[in-house]
Amino acid sequence: MTLEQMENRLRQAYPEADVVVIDLTGTQDHYEVRIASSHFAGQTRMAQHKSVMAVFDEELKTGEVHALTIKTLIKN
Repeated sequence: MTLEQMENRLRQAYPEADVVVIDLTGTQDHYEVRIASSHFAGQTRMAQHKSVMAVFDEELKTGEVHALTIKTLIKN
């Protein structure tokens, strides 16, 4: 999965969000996601991260995305 594909998928799931995706190793399987969304309001950090992980559920299961670091913020 490319960086652009990850960004597009996140923008579809969270249309109003500010999204940054970083390929940590250049191998297209270790990523850091930074996302600020009003969708996260009222959710625990764990729930926020699970929500983001669900966007890449299949890729995480198959190993196409091997590592995913997530940083979430609540957007006002």
